[in-house]
Amino acid sequence: MRTTTPRNRSKKLDLGLWTAQGLLTLAFAGAGVWKLVTPRAQLAEILPWVGETPPALLYATSVFDILGGIGVLLPALTRVKPGLTPLAALGCVALQVSAIVFHLSRGETDVAFNVALLALALFVAWGRHRLAPIAPRG
Repeated sequence: MRTTTPRNRSKKLDLGLWTAQGLLTLAFAGAGVWKLVTPRAQLAEILPWVGETPPALLYATSVFDILGGIGVLLPALTRVKPGLTPLAALGCVALQVSAIVFHLSRGETDVAFNVALLALALFVAWGRHRLAPIAPRG
């Protein structure tokens, strides 16, 4: 029988955290850029809330998405201020909680993707703060 040593467990945890960070970066930064570069009318066909809310909401959430996506990966990857990574993940948690409340208040019940992003962001915040923090450079 194969046992998991603390070293193996740490490597698996670290791999899981890096994977989650990469997925969050793709999801948040990708969605943010997509929402910024796609014409508003075209977005409104795909996301009805875009046409029913002020443009500032779209642009603000897009910028926050991009910043959150960059923040969950870049500080850890460069080891420059890596303590910002769990904070950025908490920001992504706040974005998803807000998105879930917003969509449910509009009667939109398909929030599974938001819940999945919320869970990943919580995992990164907890993992990079408590279980496998990244040491700063030098």
